[in-house]
Amino acid sequence: MDAEVANLLITEAERINSREFIADDPVQFPRRFEDLRDIEITALLTAVISWGKRTMILRDAERMLAMMEHQPYNFLMEGAYEAIDPDRNIHRTFFGRDMQWMMRMLHEVYRDHESLDAFAATRHVGDTETPSWRLAEILGNIGFEANHGKNCAQCVPTNLRTTALKRLNMALRWLVRDDGIVDMGVWRSIPKSKLFIPMDVHVGNTARSLGLLTRKANDRKSTEELTGLMRTLRPDDPCLFDYALFGIGVEGKKI
Repeated sequence: MDAEVANLLITEAERINSREFIADDPVQFPRRFEDLRDIEITALLTAVISWGKRTMILRDAERMLAMMEHQPYNFLMEGAYEAIDPDRNIHRTFFGRDMQWMMRMLHEVYRDHESLDAFAATRHVGDTETPSWRLAEILGNIGFEANHGKNCAQCVPTNLRTTALKRLNMALRWLVRDDGIVDMGVWRSIPKSKLFIPMDVHVGNTARSLGLLTRKANDRKSTEELTGLMRTLRPDDPCLFDYALFGIGVEGKKI
């Protein structure tokens, strides 16, 4: 990697990874809770609707928490999600039926495990080379069974060979990274060295502008290539540079 690019990434990551980042980012929602289960459920649900304009994401995540009376775990375990109108629009093309699908999946997990982190540990997700894709595979299978043979690609992508898995990778960054600034570091089942960059349009465009990516698609292969490069800078914490790549793209910084 070009030394000037590396220095830019390091400088921008340190600048953007700050407490000030939280107020305008979806990470604010899981950060409101102390119970690990509330944090996990909120992180996953918030990440699932994190596409499109950030103002809309924040508005709709707020409404979704209100639907659960700001008690995600209790709402889940009491089965209150079954009363949601399936046709209720929650965020863009994410509807009540999609939220119900995801809650049924999570209910199966929490019925037998004290947390999603504990569940991931029992399945040795962190021992794999690509933990987020492995976790998506396992959760997708559980969701399929819990929803009578139906998938929900809005909740858990089914094209695991090609998907960048942006939203789950973002949720895992929140849960796993432990520098105590923005991300919460409440999980132990996956090491932060095995996290992957949440590949969205901003990140992909910034990476190409910096000569870090040549592929046009924001897919799994691009995610793996870009994260591999970030590991050359920080083998223990490649997703630190998500802040730089995302921030440069959103701010429109000239590079």
